[in-house]
Amino acid sequence: MSRSERLLYAANGVDLRVVDLELTDGGHVEQPFVRTPQAAGAVVFHAGRALLLWRHRPVTDTWGWEIPLGEIGPDEDPERAAARLVEEQTGWRPGPLMPLIRIRTAEDVADSDHVIFVAYQATPVATPTDDQTAPVGEKADERADERADERERAEWLPVLGIQRLISEQAITSATTAAALLHLLADLLQARTSH
Repeated sequence: MSRSERLLYAANGVDLRVVDLELTDGGHVEQPFVRTPQAAGAVVFHAGRALLLWRHRPVTDTWGWEIPLGEIGPDEDPERAAARLVEEQTGWRPGPLMPLIRIRTAEDVADSDHVIFVAYQATPVATPTDDQTAPVGEKADERADERADERERAEWLPVLGIQRLISEQAITSATTAAALLHLLADLLQARTSH
């Protein structure tokens, strides 16, 4: 239970705080804590593939596959924000969104709350690049393993390769891994119930 909280630093919508926590044995401990804005995102799935972003994370200086995800605007609900973010980040407009999973990725150190949706169709809205011309095809498979061309991009990747990408550390985002594995579990459950 939180007894007091003090702000240490605030910038770009993120607050670093110290929280005085009461432990179950009655003791107290100070815990650094990050307050962040709520975020929304989506898994866009079609024909056995998910639309993922190859992104660079400067803090860890790493590249990895992620679902479209970002901050919810002041006048947006999570679903509208997720649709906007997919379109802005990938150039694809998702079809109807349905709730998939809500996740808090690091409850011991942050209050990051991610609301994730799923769409089972999408249409291109930007001028398609070679990687975005169709949701299915061999080109994405061939390029998924290429790491020489380190540029941010959106690609349709086979969901059956998700576990391998997580094992190889090509997916390290907890939100992305949880959302994709949840989708795979849903697909498996639907398949076994037929």
